[in-house]
Amino acid sequence: MGAPVIHFEIGATDGERSRRFYADLFGWRITPDPAGYGVVDTGAAGINGGVVQVPGQVRPYVTFYVAVEDLDEALDRAEELGGHRVLAPSAVGDIGSMAMFTDPDGTMIGLFTERGTATV
Repeated sequence: MGAPVIHFEIGATDGERSRRFYADLFGWRITPDPAGYGVVDTGAAGINGGVVQVPGQVRPYVTFYVAVEDLDEALDRAEELGGHRVLAPSAVGDIGSMAMFTDPDGTMIGLFTERGTATV
């Protein structure tokens, strides 16, 4: 069985402006969490996501996250296939852990594992 896409993320140079833009454009409910991450509830079938303001040295991006059981194993496999590790496994509050890599073309993809299954 394949690994499911579970979350999307928009990295923006102006997080507040982008949250307003996507809320107005698509009717999404976007609620900033205490860290400023805009949690997106699309109000429809499909996956939800987030809108985050990127630091000055990071370019804007759109990516998706795939659920995996073992972040390091998935990162190792991505590298074996020609990808590159971008972000080592790190905790996401109490809900789980995430990591990021780029594919051979440089497209950034996120990985996520729920708390209790994380191998950080």
